[in-house]
Amino acid sequence: MKKELELYLHIPFCERKCAYCDFLSGPAKESDKEQYVDALIKEIKSYAGKMDAYEISTIFIGGGTPSSLEAVAIVRIMEAVYQTFQLRNRDRFGKKIEEHAKDAEITIECNPGTITREKADAYLACGINRMSMGLQSTVNEELKMLGRIHTYEEFLHNYQLVRDAGFVNVNLDLMSALPGQTIKTWEETLEKVLALKPEHISAYSLIIEEGTPFEREYGEDGPKRDLIPDEDTDRAMYELTKVKLEEAGYYRYEISNYAKPGYECEHNIGYWKRVDYLGLGVGASSLLEKERFHNTNDRDVYIRNCENPEQLREDVERLDRKDEMEEFMFLGLRLCKGINKAEFAKQFGCSIEEIYGPVIQKLISESLLHETQENLSLTPHGLDISNAVFAEFLL
Repeated sequence: MKKELELYLHIPFCERKCAYCDFLSGPAKESDKEQYVDALIKEIKSYAGKMDAYEISTIFIGGGTPSSLEAVAIVRIMEAVYQTFQLRNRDRFGKKIEEHAKDAEITIECNPGTITREKADAYLACGINRMSMGLQSTVNEELKMLGRIHTYEEFLHNYQLVRDAGFVNVNLDLMSALPGQTIKTWEETLEKVLALKPEHISAYSLIIEEGTPFEREYGEDGPKRDLIPDEDTDRAMYELTKVKLEEAGYYRYEISNYAKPGYECEHNIGYWKRVDYLGLGVGASSLLEKERFHNTNDRDVYIRNCENPEQLREDVERLDRKDEMEEFMFLGLRLCKGINKAEFAKQFGCSIEEIYGPVIQKLISESLLHETQENLSLTPHGLDISNAVFAEFLL
């Protein structure tokens, strides 16, 4: 039986860099995009014959803004993937093997203002079956402040286009605790999004990242720091999100993710369960056979060495047993159903109590951890302060 593997494909281009973004991405000329796509395809093909022990269960095409590429570029990338890797229920041409068997989940990130009907049709035709759209807010003043290239009205047009094309699995990204945002405007965003009935909603609080324009404006020493909602307002938004989404039939399966039943993001769940994943493209990270590493962040170096993936790898870390135990706990506990005690014993050859017994009892006594015969999971309060809980599992 083949081992499960997830693929991440990085597209480092966007129409304009958002003011809060610290991802490895930015605008580029069409010639640079074409050169990069050629290099990515060469990197993909360099794995031919090397990954025969694996079956790809999920693919995530992220960025940046993958939809900033022409449709033909995404099709070429997917053709190379099908020719190189074995996907779950797909042949080397991307066609289904069994009509009613479970397909590999294939997600593409798209931003409003970069999607056309031609692109949506091409994505579906080449096997992409899930779309993740970066909306962030339905309030135009907030979108402008974030540096987004679209208005809410433009998003609505793109969302309808995606639905008309035939996408039946759509995620919308939302962001709360924005400068100047109020509980009222956040509630307005939630209500408008729920009326659209997406299958999945990712709802995050703004994090002000170092080195971004947002840090200069709204960071600790920024002139507009006072516009950031205070901790009580941020908490009220967080609680409102849970109530509104659960009332509308979405269930929270991960700290920041909500889905209708059956529409959980398999790719992200794989990260939390420590499924092996291979990152392709500049800066892409991997976990493969107990090693963590990432590709070079230098695009020129990447393009020169794209056919020799070992030469792209940086910060290679071989995980020892202690590292894996820690990751098992603080990644697995991001999932609302928590971690399975029998799975811990299977992976590490000892009971979870032998390693973490006192910590588990302490967190249970503080009402941060819930225990059943099979699982350990965070309580609602534990989810609220999850980072502090995760720190308790560092050995």
